[in-house]
Amino acid sequence: MGRADDRRARQRGGSRRAAPGHRSPQQAAPETAPDTPTAAGGTATAVESPAAEGATRAERRKAAAKGNPGKPAKQGKDGKPAKGRIRRLFTWKKMLGAFLGVCLLGIGAFIALYMMVSVPQGNPLAQTQSNVYKYSDGSVLARKGTVNREIVDLSKVPKDVQHTFVAAENKSFYTDNGIDLRGMARGLYNTAMGRGTQGGSTITQQYVKNYYLSQDQTVTRKLKELVISLKLDREVSKDDILAGYINTSYYGRGAYGIQAAAQAYYRVDAQKLSVQQGAYLASLLQAPSQYDWAVAGPVGKKLVQYRWNYTLNNMVGQGWLDKTKRDAMKFPIPKEPKAVSGLEGQKGYLVELANTQLENQLMKTQGISRSDAESLVVDKGWTITLNIDPKKQTKLEAAVKSQLTSKLDGKKRKVDKNVQAGAVSVDPKTGKIVALYGGVGYYDHYTSNATRADYQPASTFKPIILAAALDQDAQTQDGKPINADTIYDGTSGRAVKGSDIAFAPPNEDDADYGKIPVQTAMNKSVNSVFAQMGVDVGMKNVLKTANDLGLDTTDVQAVPAMTLGTMGASPLEMAGVYATLDNHGRKVTPTVLASAEQAGRKINLPNPIGDQVINKTAADQVTSVLTGVVDDGTAKVSVAQNPLRKGQQVAGKTGTSDYNKSAWFTGYTPDLVTSVGLFGEDAKTHNQVSLTGATGLISGTGRINGGGYPAQIWAAYTFGVTTKQKFELDTELGAAVKPTATPTLSSSPSETPSQTPSQTPTKSASPSLTPSKSPSLSPTTSPPATTTPPSTPDTSPTGDITDNPLDQGGGQ
Repeated sequence: MGRADDRRARQRGGSRRAAPGHRSPQQAAPETAPDTPTAAGGTATAVESPAAEGATRAERRKAAAKGNPGKPAKQGKDGKPAKGRIRRLFTWKKMLGAFLGVCLLGIGAFIALYMMVSVPQGNPLAQTQSNVYKYSDGSVLARKGTVNREIVDLSKVPKDVQHTFVAAENKSFYTDNGIDLRGMARGLYNTAMGRGTQGGSTITQQYVKNYYLSQDQTVTRKLKELVISLKLDREVSKDDILAGYINTSYYGRGAYGIQAAAQAYYRVDAQKLSVQQGAYLASLLQAPSQYDWAVAGPVGKKLVQYRWNYTLNNMVGQGWLDKTKRDAMKFPIPKEPKAVSGLEGQKGYLVELANTQLENQLMKTQGISRSDAESLVVDKGWTITLNIDPKKQTKLEAAVKSQLTSKLDGKKRKVDKNVQAGAVSVDPKTGKIVALYGGVGYYDHYTSNATRADYQPASTFKPIILAAALDQDAQTQDGKPINADTIYDGTSGRAVKGSDIAFAPPNEDDADYGKIPVQTAMNKSVNSVFAQMGVDVGMKNVLKTANDLGLDTTDVQAVPAMTLGTMGASPLEMAGVYATLDNHGRKVTPTVLASAEQAGRKINLPNPIGDQVINKTAADQVTSVLTGVVDDGTAKVSVAQNPLRKGQQVAGKTGTSDYNKSAWFTGYTPDLVTSVGLFGEDAKTHNQVSLTGATGLISGTGRINGGGYPAQIWAAYTFGVTTKQKFELDTELGAAVKPTATPTLSSSPSETPSQTPSQTPTKSASPSLTPSKSPSLSPTTSPPATTTPPSTPDTSPTGDITDNPLDQGGGQ
């Protein structure tokens, strides 16, 4: 019987499948019906055949292989073999079909988007508007928005300079179709996941974003950017796209476009730019303010040099620059910024800080880069209200003039040209920056001394060590709790105990104090005591507390030298640290921004008052101790005995750094914290230099101490804007709540301030601790004593220079 017969048999309803034609007669014989009588008179029981109803050929083969030829496979409800649920849902055919369907839908959607989105009319000038900056009382501080842009034809830009932009941003620019699919996919994914932007754009895409669209980080904007970039690449030449890109980009210093940038940074027209200069301008686009050489910190300068080298090396790789010429090139340091109208005096410093803090907030909330944030802020029609109180601002400026700048005469003394002052004043209850002094004037000194962090804070760091000890209930190495009354050895040059790194810092003028309590050590700013205390607490713990209080401790090593305040810090940072102490340990992050609005949209600003970072009792005991520095220590003459004082209770700390390169006073009343710093900066090279001899009014060595001009500026300002108040402290220790023991000085210096230099024996200079984020690991030794009187800064004791208790108002 053939297959046709077999099918007909099954169609007739038979329960037995006809035997295949190739089977033997025995195999093809009909099966015995159930209980059929046999010739022997019995019955024969039916046995299920491999051809049982419903069994497939494959199932019969499997059953035969298992030795159970008559058992059919498990049946489903429809009479067909049952399958697993997952197997039924995810067959390869279904998965392939689904994938192809998604692809077709995506292609269709993109085609529809491509047809719907057209290249819009670019109008960058309409997007560039004046920003208005206001004081806290609503009066106008400044208006800034004159567009500094001059479009130049690409033929006016040297070919090599054109190549620097391509090498820096998009090496495949001349061959791609205007987009980077991989970069776009990454950008879309990161945007959808809320991770912000992470580069990957071509020059065409960046031009489209700058000229046709906006900096918004949305999926819709990115898709439009993709479509417009594709269309623009087909409709416009590469040269036109490149010209548009370099003419519309923002380069910092208020410069839009390469012509304005060439003038702003090198005082030349774009057509006279060198390859080196072009590479710098191309490198700027990644982060204009951070990479501006005039204001960049050490990290920013390293980053822009790396970017500059990367650009030139790419040019060599692309065959656009000869390697020999490239190897001979040197980094072209830009010229100082030119004056821009409307930002004279302190206004420029205030506007700069307001812009920076607004950019920081946009970067945080929108996940955008610094460059994009600047593009959103600079000259984009913002109304920005600052926390600056115009009356306090005027008082601070007047205090600096009356106490310092009016006494400087660069024609008589070269050192007077090198004196820079900076100050920040903060309300500790709200975190508002109510006054700021950035320097002699924004046009005359572009770098803000209020925010620069490249000078040592010196002994103003000592309260942080005590705060760490109190907050963590630290003990001395003989098991005694550390507090204001703990006795330490104040011997100058005494080697610290318990440190893996040898360290033996000298005290100011090598004075020995013997056994003294911590309160006296703070009053006299005794280096040897706080070096030992730092090791007792643990330098990592001290570093953590410094970070918690508001210092930037990035790359700072937790070594004993740090106890002398050898890292960099700004008056803004120090004001925040002391404001946190004044606010009983609750973190204060000083802010100049009161509000920022643009076209009816108001930016949500973070609360300047944060969480408790050290416990209240610890913070209050530090405040109590610091009142002793004012009433009985290095700030006694300038602050405590100041005739302007009207009963205000004051806490604070002086600081004078290595080789007298900086001098500080950071102090506070219950309602106001102000940090004042003086910095020695060479007027031509901008290198750090000594302040010694400035004004010519200080007798003896002429050293500028923290208890001198910085404390005098502080007092003239603070006592003019505050009223009589008392600290409310949760502590029973410190100078504010009980008197402390009078220290016994081994050298027995006079208690009366003197105008003449001390004639007591001093030790010669120890190795210098240069201002750095990475303090030296080398030990400080104590050379034999000499009979030489105090010498000039080049040979004076180093480490953190403390105030000489024998000098008038001398203060560390």
